[in-house]
Amino acid sequence: MKRIGVDLGGTKIEAVVLADDGAEHWRERIATPAGDYRATVEAVAALVRRAQRTAGIDATIGIGTPGAVTAQGLMKNCNSTCLNGQPLPADLRAAIGRPLAIANDADCLALSEATDGAGAGAAVVFAVILGTGVGAGVVVHGRLLQGPNRSTGEWGHDPLPWADEDDLPAPRCWCGQHGCLETWLSGPALARDHAARGGAAVDGAQVAARAAAGDPAAAATLERHASRLARGLAAVINLLDPDVVVLGGGLSRIGTLYERVPALWDRWVFGAAVDGPVRTRLVPARHGDASGVRGAAWLGRG
Repeated sequence: MKRIGVDLGGTKIEAVVLADDGAEHWRERIATPAGDYRATVEAVAALVRRAQRTAGIDATIGIGTPGAVTAQGLMKNCNSTCLNGQPLPADLRAAIGRPLAIANDADCLALSEATDGAGAGAAVVFAVILGTGVGAGVVVHGRLLQGPNRSTGEWGHDPLPWADEDDLPAPRCWCGQHGCLETWLSGPALARDHAARGGAAVDGAQVAARAAAGDPAAAATLERHASRLARGLAAVINLLDPDVVVLGGGLSRIGTLYERVPALWDRWVFGAAVDGPVRTRLVPARHGDASGVRGAAWLGRG
């Protein structure tokens, strides 16, 4: 049986058809209708119908979205705000005419990487998106972990732990709180921190490029970011003790993170001073930008 996955993003909608062995048979990407809920539903449905021409009408269907689905079947916490409060799962099922599974985009990253990516074979995988926002997903023994509040993995809205004077005052987050990890670890947050310390007004990727070229201000910005990421992940290790932490999103391309963060996090992981270096692995997503849509396809597994 083939599997259809759809990644519904703020600027693009991507669909893929996978075989049971993970081989990709078809892919298409279209622009997301900006701010138009009804047009977004129809765009997803039309994309699925085109995918079915390759996959067949009986293919499983999984949809990855921003935010989460409430107990009432309504969307919440979506940065694509036209989705919030809308019955997206029911409307998509009606438009497509087929059963489907739906999950948060970070959950899809986690499922993809735990299935046949950088976390394949690991018992516990914690996957993080470091992009325009910050989110996470958890897979345990191959199964996506989802609790009654659908808040599993909302790590981006935990506060930055072990804050020091470099982290004050805590920035206000769009969620209404102050000092959320998203306000420190996202791409826009990295750019904001760099500019606030006298650096050039450039985006996160450019900060990384300048650091690689020897810019000391950019290197200092990346060191602050690595420290904050190490503290945030140390708290995850203390709570969940994952075998693997997988990074996705635009900032996951900063290669120095994979050496610097594990070099730092032992300081905050409980017991590391006695038991030796933390054995959790920090790795980039094997499937890169394709992980979200591949994870959506795997949602349809029994």
